[in-house]
Amino acid sequence: MPPLRDTVRTHGLSASKALGQNFLFDEQLLDRIAALPGDLDDQTVFEVGPGPGGLTRALLRAGARVIAVERDDRCLPLLADLGEAFDGRLTVIPDDAMAIDTDALAGGPYHIVANLPYNVGTALFTRWLEPARWPPLWRSLTLMFQLEVAERIVAPVGSNAYGRLAVLAQWRSNARIAMKVHRSAFTPPPKVMSAIVHVTPATEPEGVNPRTLSKLTEKGFGQRRKMLRQSLKGLDGAVEALEALDIDPTRRAETVSVAEWVALARILS
Repeated sequence: MPPLRDTVRTHGLSASKALGQNFLFDEQLLDRIAALPGDLDDQTVFEVGPGPGGLTRALLRAGARVIAVERDDRCLPLLADLGEAFDGRLTVIPDDAMAIDTDALAGGPYHIVANLPYNVGTALFTRWLEPARWPPLWRSLTLMFQLEVAERIVAPVGSNAYGRLAVLAQWRSNARIAMKVHRSAFTPPPKVMSAIVHVTPATEPEGVNPRTLSKLTEKGFGQRRKMLRQSLKGLDGAVEALEALDIDPTRRAETVSVAEWVALARILS
């Protein structure tokens, strides 16, 4: 196929600010991203917001079967050409990723690889972290975020970046920053640096309802400057759970370790 930059120019396509789009044209960089999940030959990969298909090309070159969800109709002709060039290994769903059941769409084990649109990235990520079934149907998440968001995902307790996102990402998963991507790699360049986070499922602690943990951390970090006895008082049984675990109720959420949040959630579950 012709270089992606030429294809985009031919179609008169430009990145949509409203959709949080920033295009990547560097094929070597895209191939490095596609290599992060491991061997993708004959594997199913779910991609969100492929845009003109730069990362999609790299995933297809790696041998994957790609299911891509794209809500920008302007990109569909480019993706259709891509599907034809790669023997029908690309399925494009013209829809909003927030409305998609990825497990049902994949129909079996799969990887998620995406340069997530900035405006929905965190919402999608937390959704993928919260299924009742564990290990999940997805085998790995390889996702590009703003660097600040990526640092929040892998942050240790007590750090300025530590918060709800870190707890949700770390309590039954292994999360790491696999690669940083300079803003100059994008067209148009965003105002901030980006990073790729790689997440794999880990052993799930017993007796914890993920929805309970999600609600608990939402309350705790929703008013993070308040003491726990204040931020959690609206959650039935939470203050009593602090006492049962000898967790000082005058502490603040950012001082509570992932293991302590899990222990609280276990009592409330």
